[in-house]
Amino acid sequence: MACVQLYMRSAGRGLPVVLLHAFPLSSAMWLAQREGLATSCRVITPDLRGFGGSRLGEDEPSVELMADDVARLLDSEGIDRAVVGGLSMGGYVTMAFCRRHPDRVLGVILADTKATPDPEPARDNRERIAQAVLSEGSEVLLTEVLPALIGPTTKERRAMVFGRVKGLVQSAPPGAVAWAQRAMAARPDSFDTLAALKVPLLVVVGEEDELATVADAEAMRQAVPEARLEIIPKAGHLTAVEQPEAFNAAVTEFLKTELAGAARTRE
Repeated sequence: MACVQLYMRSAGRGLPVVLLHAFPLSSAMWLAQREGLATSCRVITPDLRGFGGSRLGEDEPSVELMADDVARLLDSEGIDRAVVGGLSMGGYVTMAFCRRHPDRVLGVILADTKATPDPEPARDNRERIAQAVLSEGSEVLLTEVLPALIGPTTKERRAMVFGRVKGLVQSAPPGAVAWAQRAMAARPDSFDTLAALKVPLLVVVGEEDELATVADAEAMRQAVPEARLEIIPKAGHLTAVEQPEAFNAAVTEFLKTELAGAARTRE
């Protein structure tokens, strides 16, 4: 296995909060979080392998491997434990991190993601898109993936947000896209992982999210009795990009109420 050092952007000081990006974007999607949360914590936003400034490497596709990349990043930053969260694909990696490195997690944020594995038709579709991207480029992402990332309210009222997301999708490297699709297709069921959590959990979902629905979010919340569920109005799959102020408010409240003690011990 080749070690890949992740490129990252960070802002702020104090309690480390790692945010893992959605497919097929990069840490650039977290701009509003680095700006809006930096007064209350240290926001760490890596590019997952192959995306943004991070190398892909030669390993077989695996969300577990992506989680190990994040653990190595924490090592390199001298961070023992952190709040770890992710949106969509980043949520899958977060759950893998909880499986593989449970002693390094102070709290968990799962946004617009799900604990269920892909059914066979979804796995087949991921492989089809992987092959199409490798042979024909990013056009399939623009026609098939991009429309589902953004909710109808954003499409109607937030043209600049839609344009920004489109630009991030277009810049995704084909090799990373195919690798990540195959890693997500192979991911396991994560409900046992959630049930085993011994730290606070925040679940966030866009009211208009059709990829990881409110029902998916509710199922994750029910797996963890003390979990908190925040439904963001007028947002689709990319809540952190579509409604950054509401997303940041949910995270800030979670850190203040659920993790205040952990934050004080690190100051």
